[in-house]
Amino acid sequence: MITYWNFLRKHLSNKNWTQGLSKGENKKSVNKSFLVAILIAVLLIGGGILLIWKFQPSMQEQQEQVLSGAIREGSPEFDVLTRRIIAETNADETIESPVGTGFVMMQIAGRIRNNGDKTLTGLEIKVSVIDSFGKVVKDQTALVVPTQRKKLAPKEQMNVTIRIDGFDPKADRAQIQWKVTAIKTE
Repeated sequence: MITYWNFLRKHLSNKNWTQGLSKGENKKSVNKSFLVAILIAVLLIGGGILLIWKFQPSMQEQQEQVLSGAIREGSPEFDVLTRRIIAETNADETIESPVGTGFVMMQIAGRIRNNGDKTLTGLEIKVSVIDSFGKVVKDQTALVVPTQRKKLAPKEQMNVTIRIDGFDPKADRAQIQWKVTAIKTE
């Protein structure tokens, strides 16, 4: 009966096997030019990724670029436009879920209607979770047009989902408030 141990002992006692390794007869040679080529390829790929990453604008810069020229709170036109934008919570599709860190995450579903006469090409919304005393527990500002939909034409509506993380499980989350913070029209 041949076992692994007998096989190993037989081959370790073979003097030709150990002498061959010490002389380098069984060593495989490595092509050094191949290794240099691989090293150069890795450096080129890494450099390319670094260049792309460096010149890529941040998410905040991209949002600012999309909302450049947008109408913000304080201008008379803003008040007129926001009266015609209706944002409401869809309570049936809003989810509160505990996460592994011990906090609670809310995925707030809502619907936004454009009752105005202008097409919206940029719309920033602030969603706040309010406690029973009217105090803001947490809020999140999100660019919903053009990120979740390219445009919102007059008399159209769209479904929106906003995620807010980090709620204390004991926090009072009584209601959800939607507020338009920036508008850009065609």
